[in-house]
Amino acid sequence: MTYIIEMVETQEQPTLVLKKNTSVQELPKILGDSFMAVLNHVWELGEQPTGPAFVGYFNMDMAHLQLEIGFPVSKNLPGKGEVLAGTIPSGKQVTCLYKGPYMQMTSAYQEIEDWIEKHGYTTLGPVYEFYLNSPEEVPEEELLTKIVFLVR
Repeated sequence: MTYIIEMVETQEQPTLVLKKNTSVQELPKILGDSFMAVLNHVWELGEQPTGPAFVGYFNMDMAHLQLEIGFPVSKNLPGKGEVLAGTIPSGKQVTCLYKGPYMQMTSAYQEIEDWIEKHGYTTLGPVYEFYLNSPEEVPEEELLTKIVFLVR
């Protein structure tokens, strides 16, 4: 499959997140509850998310994933309890829209990494996945995920 990979320049994006450590097998169990906890806090503040739910992957150790799970918000908002204020840094991002089951994204990741290397960039920090729809709304084959690598 061929993917459309783009370079974009972005401003810092305020977020509200939960930090979690988990295995890839446990990931589906914690995502729903984590998204709801963050969303409930956003609503308590009288705000709305400004974009889709996301997960920031700070490593790719499938047995011990280090994650930030949350939503972009319009401005810096206070955290509460486990929900923390955060940001997605400004700068260059390499993005790709992936369509299909979450567990089959490997080829998209490989093409993005190849593109980054071919164009002389270096990856920075976490990789983000923004979930543009939900498995509760569409079949697996129709899932849309925006994959974002931070680069310099």
